[in-house]
Formats: sequence, C-alpha cells, structure tokens
Amino acid sequence: MLGIGANTAIFSEWPVPLMAVVLKTAVPPASIADAARREVHALDPLLPVANVRTLDEVVSRSISQPRFSPTLLSVFAAVALALAAVGIFGVLSYAVAQRTREIGIRMALGAQEATVVSLIVRHALVLAITGVFLGIVSAWFLSNSPMRGLLFGTSPRDIATFSAAAVILTGVALVAAFVPARRATRVDPTVALRTE
Repeated sequence: MLGIGANTAIFSEWPVPLMAVVLKTAVPPASIADAARREVHALDPLLPVANVRTLDEVVSRSISQPRFSPTLLSVFAAVALALAAVGIFGVLSYAVAQRTREIGIRMALGAQEATVVSLIVRHALVLAITGVFLGIVSAWFLSNSPMRGLLFGTSPRDIATFSAAAVILTGVALVAAFVPARRATRVDPTVALRTE
C-alpha cells in the first residue's frame, strides 16, 4: 500500500486510465473480493473497483480467440476430409461401374468372383494410395506455412493426423471399389455384356 501512496504524485502528472491490483491468496479468490474492494476504497473512495476476476479467467479470456481459430480450422478440415471421401467414393464407384462390361466378359469366360473383385480393388487401391501419398508429401512440405501460428496444442506435422487422414481415405477407396465390384460380379453376364 505504501507503493501506491508514494507514486500518487507521478500518477497525477501522468494519469493512467486503467490500473490493476493483483492479489495472491491461498483461499478462494471470490471470498476476498469484498475485502479487496474495501481496502481500495479506504485509500481513495473515488476509485471504482470493477471487473474483479481470477487469473484463470483472465488467461482463459486471453486465449479464447487463439483457441477458436484452430477449432474452426478443425471443423473445416473435417468437412474437407468428408468431401474428399465422398469424391473418392463417387469417382471410384463410377470407374468400377464403367467396367461392368469387362467384368461381365471375365465372368462369362469363367473367372471367379473373388478374382475379379480383387483385381478391381487392387487397381483402385493403387490409385488411392498414389493419391494419398502425393497428398501427404504435399501437406508435409506445405505445413510450415503462416497457418502454423494458428495451431494450438499441436504441431503442423502431427503424425497422428497425417496417419488418420491416410487411413480414412484409403479405407473409403477400398469400400468404393469393393461394393460396386461385388455388385457387378453378381449381375448376369448376358446382362452385363449388353450394358453400354
């Protein structure tokens, strides 16, 4: 309290619009708020005491905006991953559907269903793994961009995130190839041969 009184002349020459009093306590901070207000009013009854907060509240408020940006980016990333998955599924399903005639010919010539399905799935997986590999390599080298400052609690080259995206997209490609290929092998070969 002596420090405040000794510096009153300085404050009158260079007024400070806002001051803060910081108290360290072993008891819950809310229990001493009224006592702190009384002490400040005892020094100067004209001083308003407002915005009494704990340090946890101050810190939480100061990092709320930096936390919001990564949360928003996470939502956008999840939407982008879902759109990529839908796109991969659509493209591979269409590609397999375009091979219905080929599948019909193979089945008419006596190919086993499992052999035809594995051929289609292997071809789709080669495409998917190539795309995932190129995407991960590109993301790895572009991860030291200005967005690095927006990350909170994670690194831009988080192995778990890269791995999860690769597994999800490869799994979607597997399902996108397997389901239409299986469906095409169950079509009667004469019907499949007539499709254009």
